[in-house]
Amino acid sequence: MKAQSLMAAAFASTLIVSGSVSAQDRSDWPESFTVGTASQGGTYFAYGSGWANFVAENLGVSGGAEITGGPMQNMALVHTGDLKFGLTTLGPARESIDGNSPLAPGMKMDNVCAMFPMYQTPFSVTALADSGIESISDIPDGAKIGFGPAGSTSDTYFPKMMDTLGVEYERRNGSWADLGTQLQDGLIDVVAFAAGIPIPAVSQLEVQTDVNIIGLTDAEAEKIINSFPVSEFIIPASTYKSLEEDSRVVSMWNFSIANCDVSEDFVYEMTKLTMENNDKMVGIHKAAKSSVPENYSKNNVLPWHPGAARWFNENGFKIEDSQIK
Repeated sequence: MKAQSLMAAAFASTLIVSGSVSAQDRSDWPESFTVGTASQGGTYFAYGSGWANFVAENLGVSGGAEITGGPMQNMALVHTGDLKFGLTTLGPARESIDGNSPLAPGMKMDNVCAMFPMYQTPFSVTALADSGIESISDIPDGAKIGFGPAGSTSDTYFPKMMDTLGVEYERRNGSWADLGTQLQDGLIDVVAFAAGIPIPAVSQLEVQTDVNIIGLTDAEAEKIINSFPVSEFIIPASTYKSLEEDSRVVSMWNFSIANCDVSEDFVYEMTKLTMENNDKMVGIHKAAKSSVPENYSKNNVLPWHPGAARWFNENGFKIEDSQIK
């Protein structure tokens, strides 16, 4: 009887969040769904797997996350329909739509639609405190720098940023968790992270050793902003115990994406659930503080999914017909 009561309470809780979803016609809804994320140890995996579970629990559809190579690969997987949902950054999204993805040169990935804004991805550098590296200019020639998984946002843009800043380096790739371990073991000198904050791998490093989280000078930030599709971003000192003051870096926006052919009603309900329950999303990951409707305007790259656009338009956030797939 106790177990039955617990199940009933859980079901009632689900109905409170999902409202009248269960009364709708679900004939065109998928039986299950998978969200393309990125490597373990990064924000995409934590955010994406938590969001998938949140949707599954409240909409009554089996769902989960899949580890991928990150934004660029997610664009390809969602475009082809191998995955129906994913997470991407607007820079890699633009390159993929234009047919400039290194994963499929010449293929214009135009069957990918935006669902909702996630958060900004700061580009930040971490080194061990005993390395003596406290600024970009301190990075020695030939330093081994980990840029994340091959094809990720960091791997796509951070090497070019380092080139722009005159840094000479040896390139290394791997999951964020693996690169964090390599940094701690002295196998690499620097990790160039591009992930929502706090980055799980950095938080884990702080527990085990002393690290320097390196920002940009005024001149460095200006040079990068003038050369890449990024904007200035401030990492609050409260984000990491290693920071004694706010750190200036640059960032790029992330959006959740769906294959444009996925059920309009299903995407509508996913968007509604996410946008109307920000407290639950922040409970999944602190970066979701930016996962609010007002940030829909940050999307200047992807067409909107009709289901997502319907929710935004119903709630006073105007998306023109020309912006909808």
